[in-house]
Amino acid sequence: MTKILIVDDDIQTTAMLEMILSAEGYETISENVSSKAMQVADSINPDLFLLDLMMPEPDGFKLCRMLRADPKFAHTPILIVTALNDSDSQVVAYGAGANDYLTKPYHVDELTQRVKALINKTR
Repeated sequence: MTKILIVDDDIQTTAMLEMILSAEGYETISENVSSKAMQVADSINPDLFLLDLMMPEPDGFKLCRMLRADPKFAHTPILIVTALNDSDSQVVAYGAGANDYLTKPYHVDELTQRVKALINKTR
């Protein structure tokens, strides 16, 4: 089963994302403390990361860079799901290694299609 690690400091957001993605047949694991995300990722080896950007240290930009610096996750797809809808944030996120960028609020079908596309690219 495809594993997705969701990293967002908002528990309601991770619960909603888990519900949406579990209904699509994915195994979801959430981490609400961004400083623990690398440790969790290392233990579960996810097939995809969903990251928020606005989190306590490390923020999503830094976490994205940390994941890309780790050879184990250098090619694992990263989808940013954030309320930051400015082009500067998008440029920085892509520069940090993100594969895709989705702004909140989003349409559930768009989220699931982007997840599916990212997973299919790695197979």
